[in-house]
Parts: sequence; structure tokens; C-alpha cells
Amino acid sequence: MSDDSARRELTEQILAAEQDERRRIALFLHDGPVQSLSGVALILDAALDFIAAGQPEQAREVLEKALELTRATVGELRDLSFNLEPVVLRDHGFATAVQALAQARGMEHGIHMEIDVAAADTLGERTQAALFQIVREALEGSIRRGPPTTFAVRVVKAEPDRVQVVIHDDAPGERRRSSIQVLNERARTLGGSLAFAHDESGTTMTLELRTYAATD
Repeated sequence: MSDDSARRELTEQILAAEQDERRRIALFLHDGPVQSLSGVALILDAALDFIAAGQPEQAREVLEKALELTRATVGELRDLSFNLEPVVLRDHGFATAVQALAQARGMEHGIHMEIDVAAADTLGERTQAALFQIVREALEGSIRRGPPTTFAVRVVKAEPDRVQVVIHDDAPGERRRSSIQVLNERARTLGGSLAFAHDESGTTMTLELRTYAATD
């Protein structure tokens, strides 16, 4: 396969993955928050009927149910918003966003997180956003394969003009070829190079980035 053909194939894979993600989000919204809010509307209608009938206690009961369902729906939408583009990434930077992601997923799956990514703050905003997606995909991939007991991300200034990102997990099994290809293509869009190694201790992914990306 020629380089152009390989690149087109990888691009198609990324486009297909993005389309699948849009379908997943649409399905989630339809089956989750939309249905929940429809339920809230029905409950509020019932509350109005009880109020009109002079039954305040029954109205209070159904209003409490509506409040509980509304809070759960807000939580679902907040999680979706974080997954799409964390506000913390925009407002507080890469390091804080990765720490928040690690804390949330680590607590959920009992994963010991080792995060040392302060050096990534030298990168530009768009590069940080793209790098965050790579870290998140690496974490989610390790959870699908495991989950791991340990997940580590380290960003270091390898050379004056280069940053190295090392991601390690001890989840069983190796990454799927399609997953590696997509991560490789994401790295290529950042002008970086990506290497994978797998041994008895787990999987290590090393991403090399030039710091000129900080000007993006």
C-alpha cells in the first residue's frame, strides 16, 4: 500500500470514528436526557393537576420526583459536556484537565493514577486540546482492555525544542491495530511521532512533539 493510500485509509478511519461518535452522542441524548426531560414535563403536568385539585401533599411528592430526575439529567449532560470538551481544559489548562479526568475515571474503576504533565503547559491551546484527546483515548482503551490497576502519564521536556509524552498502563492484552492507527493519525496531525511497546509490565506509548506547536 502506498503512503497516500495508507493516509487516505487512516483519514477514513478517523472520519468513521467521528461519525460513530456523533451517532453515539445522538443516541445517548435521545434515550437519556431527552426521555428524562419528557418525563419531567409529565410529572410537572401531574403536579399542576394536584395543585388545581387542592391536593398539595400529592403535588409536593411528584415535584420531589421531578427535582430528583432533573438533577440526574443535569449530571448526565455535565458528563457529556466534559467528554466533548472539558471546560476545565479551556479555563485551567491541560494539567488540571488531565488530573480531573484521572480522578474521575480512577475512582470509578479503582485505578491508581500517576500524573506528571506540567511540562505540557508550554504547548499551544489547540495542541493541548488534541493531546488531551489522545490521553483520554489511551485511558479509555486501557479500561476496555482491563481495566488496568495503574495508569501513568508523564510529559517531559526532552530537548530544547521537543516535548515527550509517555503513557503507560498495565491492562492485559495489546492495543488493537485500528486503535493504534487512529492514535498515530492524531499524532501526525500534531506533527509528532508515536511509538508503542508492550511487555509483561503492560503497554507504553511514547509521543514526541516539537515545541513549535506552542505557537498554534
